[in-house]
Amino acid sequence: MKGKLTAYLAAMTTITLWGLSYIWADRLLALGIPVEFFVPARSLAAGILLFCINKIARKSMKIKGKDWPKFLMLALCMPFIYFIAETYGLKLTESPTITALVVATNPLFAMMVGLFIFKEKFSAVNVVGVFVTLAGLWLVTWTRSSTGTYFVWGILILFIAVISEVSQIAFTKSLTDSYAPSVIVMYQFLFGAVFFIPLFVTKGIKSFEPGLYLSWSVIYPTLALALLCSATAFTTWAYAIKHLGVAHTSVFLALSPLMTALAAFLFGEERLSGMQWLGLAVGMIGIYLTQIVITTKNNNDTQRTLRNIPAEGSSAGEAGVDRPGTQA
Repeated sequence: MKGKLTAYLAAMTTITLWGLSYIWADRLLALGIPVEFFVPARSLAAGILLFCINKIARKSMKIKGKDWPKFLMLALCMPFIYFIAETYGLKLTESPTITALVVATNPLFAMMVGLFIFKEKFSAVNVVGVFVTLAGLWLVTWTRSSTGTYFVWGILILFIAVISEVSQIAFTKSLTDSYAPSVIVMYQFLFGAVFFIPLFVTKGIKSFEPGLYLSWSVIYPTLALALLCSATAFTTWAYAIKHLGVAHTSVFLALSPLMTALAAFLFGEERLSGMQWLGLAVGMIGIYLTQIVITTKNNNDTQRTLRNIPAEGSSAGEAGVDRPGTQA
């Protein structure tokens, strides 16, 4: 019971940090810090921190020759494509809450992949969950008193982030039998930082102003994104998955938009109308219904996977890391 309680706290810690990530990213954007600067900095800092942790824990970090393409594609999907699309989507919509809600539709895209590619069948409850989620998203987005000039483009770009996240899940799962989650995430962020180099050099530091870029108002949210939302959040997420299972843990993703909305409200970043709060609740209920269907369908596979997980403390074969956002 104590182990499960700790796992629930770990899952809630992850969702809370991912919810806060939109607030910190929005603050950097408000200061005029380019996406091409703070996203690469976030990825590099997270990768270095995880390297130190893995070194201290003496975990094997050697990559097998056949796995190099998987690691590179994993880093290309997330953090490179995902963080760029997520942050630009946030910039164009000018709303941390809407950004979190759109990204939280990840399970809907996962269902479509299963339906059209793997020919899986879904129940009526699953279909209802899709329409309920879309209805909630519509209520939140179309009842806003003001939006960014390129609001619609922001929504479309956010869906690119969602698709890249669905893709990275597949690559992550294919590596979990041979590598510890912290090692996978370490290389994910380190390789991602390498992908960001061209953008960092051409746009990230193009208007570099030491007085602004090296100020605490920029360093603080950047470190928070790197150390808390990337390194720590992925670690606690892996812990929750190992002790609760992939199916049960994924249900917590529906809480991410609520955490963002509450944080935005408490920090005075954003104010929502009663209709928007209703839309937010409806959207999360829809995602939850979708997760219930996925949980039911994959329960046997999840149990088989959990039975094959080595004892705690092993450096390989641990449960995979299935996320999301700013993710990062």
